[in-house]
Amino acid sequence: MTKTILHIDASARHQGSVSRDLSARIVERLAPQQTLRRDLANALPQLTEDWVNANFTPADMRTDAQKDTLALSDQLVEELEAADTVVIGTPMYNFGIPASLKAWVDLIARAGRTFQYTENGPRGMLSGKRAIVAIATGGAPVGSEIDFASTYLRQVLDFVGISDIEIIAADRLNADQDEALASANARISALAA
Repeated sequence: MTKTILHIDASARHQGSVSRDLSARIVERLAPQQTLRRDLANALPQLTEDWVNANFTPADMRTDAQKDTLALSDQLVEELEAADTVVIGTPMYNFGIPASLKAWVDLIARAGRTFQYTENGPRGMLSGKRAIVAIATGGAPVGSEIDFASTYLRQVLDFVGISDIEIIAADRLNADQDEALASANARISALAA
């Protein structure tokens, strides 16, 4: 049983968004005890020099201004830490993820918080979690050589320790919307809670 889901939507559209609809269906199917919600339609801030400097300052040496600079990032990391399952709904924009979702990734990929450097390379610190990513595309097939969305999300989620990742695609919607939606909804219906 899923206790806590972090539900993230990245589509700029609210009305008629396939990825939002799919991610909502996933959350409904899993029926968590608690859902944390993060809507990225209103873009997150980009990394700045002040953010980078604050991030690489040891936590016990940060000024109040640096703590304020990292406050949103800390909140986003805490949401991830609290979740058993992360559900991400995203469109594919120009073969990749929306800039708002990339900004979220930049804000949660934190050395010493979500991953650590070891003598064997980086190791994710968020293990034991599950991620389900719903991707909607107009023409690009998910899993193809021109899909830089699902491959990137798999990489970054695994990088922070989330290796149980399932991709549910409603791809090539402009070619055959009915088939794409039927396939995605069948996959959602088959999800184990």
